[in-house]
Order: sequence, then C-alpha cells, then structure tokens
Amino acid sequence: MAEQTLPPFPDDVPTVSLTVVDYGLLQSGDKNEINTLWDAATKQGFWYMKNHGAEHLIEPMFELGGDTMRLPYEDKMKFWQGNSGGSFGYKALGATTVDLKGSKDNCEMINISKDDTLSYPAVAHVPYPEPVNARMQSAVKPFVTACMEANSTILGIFNDKLGLPSGTLESFHSSGEHSVSEARVIKVPPSKDADSIAVGSHTDFGSLSFLANKLGGLQVLLPGEEHWKYVKPLPGHVICNVGDALNILSGGILQSSTHRVLPPPKEQSKYERWSLVFFTRPGNSVPLKALSAQSSIIAASPGKDLDSGATALEWFMRRQSKWRVSNQKTVDDYLASRGTEHTKIAV
Repeated sequence: MAEQTLPPFPDDVPTVSLTVVDYGLLQSGDKNEINTLWDAATKQGFWYMKNHGAEHLIEPMFELGGDTMRLPYEDKMKFWQGNSGGSFGYKALGATTVDLKGSKDNCEMINISKDDTLSYPAVAHVPYPEPVNARMQSAVKPFVTACMEANSTILGIFNDKLGLPSGTLESFHSSGEHSVSEARVIKVPPSKDADSIAVGSHTDFGSLSFLANKLGGLQVLLPGEEHWKYVKPLPGHVICNVGDALNILSGGILQSSTHRVLPPPKEQSKYERWSLVFFTRPGNSVPLKALSAQSSIIAASPGKDLDSGATALEWFMRRQSKWRVSNQKTVDDYLASRGTEHTKIAV
C-alpha cells in the first residue's frame, strides 16, 4: 500500500489519556513497568505500548489488506465468513448491526486464523484469497508470531499478579490448541457523516487485542465515564486492551472496556481508515469462568462467581452469530452480541 501524506489528528476533539507501557521493560522484568501495566489493565483496560517488536511487520499487513480489498466483490465473497458464528475469512460491508436501531456497519475486513497461519500451507480451518496466501509466510506469520510472543509475556505478568499457579493463563492460550485467535485487517471508507458507525459499541470477545492504525476513529467509554473519547494514534505505538475472556477468568479484576469505531475525525475522515489487529483468545475448550479455585486473589474479588456457562469457542460463536444482521430478530439478539458491559456478567 503506497504511503500517503495524511492530515494530523485534530487537537480539538475529546481524547482519552492512556498509559504508555514499554514492552522492552516488561521483557526485562522491570517491576515499575509491570506495575504500570497492571494499573492500566485493571483500571482502564486500555494502554499504549511501545518497543513492541512488530513495528516493521505492520506495513506489509496493510499491503496485504489493500490487495485483498481491491479484488472483485464476487471473488472476495468466495471466502465469506458465513452467518453461523465463524470469523475467519472475508466480512463484507454492512453484514453486522451497530446499534439498537439496526443500522449497518461501515467496514469490510479480512480475518486470518492463527491456526491457519501456523499450519500453512496445510489448512486448519478455511482457505484464503490469493493476496493472503502470497504473503502468509513473509508477512502474516511474522506478524502473528510477534503478537503471540508479546501477548504471552503480558499473560505471564497477569498470571503472577492474579496469584495463579505458574503458567496457568499461558496454558489456556497454548499455540498447540485450536482457538479463534486471529489477525484482522479492516478498511473503513471515507465518510462525510461524522456519526456513521463503522463498528458498534462492544467489548472484545477474547483475552488481549493488539491494534495498529494510522488515523483516528477508535473511541472508548472507560469505566465511570459518560462520554465517548477518541484514542489518538501515536507513531510507533500499538493500542492494547483486555477482552471479556480475561475479565471473566480474573473475576472482573482485569477490565474489559467498551469501545467502538467511527470515521476518523475532521479532515482525516476524507481518507480510507486502515487498521490492523491481532486478537489473542483462549483455546477453544477452555471454560470461561472465574478461576477462584486457583487464586485467593480472584476468590476475594466481587466477580469471583463469574461464569459464562460456555467454553471459549461456544462463547465466541454465540456472540459472533448474534452480531449478524440476518440473525437479529429482537433487541435481545443484538444485546447478546455486545459482551459484558451490559450486565457485568456474560450475556
């Protein structure tokens, strides 16, 4: 994807103040930086991260996304995710709803499974368009591997802070078990409507998200706040956040915060918005319930009895399928796709 000169993020829109975490210091075991991460993950659920090791791996993924989205619609739809709870493959613009009125989304995306990436050229789940296959070894695998390593380090830190037996959270996210972990490249077209929602308000399904984008558009509604605020992209930084799976496993200690995607603000809205994210999710068979029996810290938390009543795969597919326009018959169907922000328990 050719480099563009993009307008700067505007100074006169409300932005959230997020902590900057240095991944290099986390790797070295710096106690102050570990405490900084923990504070951000338990209070806001979002943070910036620098020195993450994937800086040079992001642009090739955007190039992959550009080549994929330029394919004819009919060719992309050969790799359609479907409406039964699957996520891998292509999602067309307008396939999901973004609010209680039934408004449709304003983005298209290609999702690439962690399992398909690691098993390539063997197919673990689904096939992909040729632009993905052509870059699977050179772009996708290095990016996925870097994200997995970074998120594994973070999971290890959370594991220790929660007082869990060594390796517990890492074992729940083993690369050897199939999961719904995936890389995603998202395209939002230019928009004249500042209130046009690209991705509706939700909490993330999984454990950790690792996001790179050049333009604004991501908004968060942090705990205790009443108004949406933009997250300003910072060069060389990724935006990380906790998802519902870790919120549930930790008994609510780790914060999964509500967010959405709008068109970029002001002059930036005249440009395509591209974003890249890797979602780390638990192994498919992992039961999503608070690990109170394994941690006295979790057992003492207000969410000690959190239990989704489902495995990670069941939880994901239930929410994913309810997000689809064709599967929503009632308001309850829409709410069932949103996550833990409505009732503070899995819905």
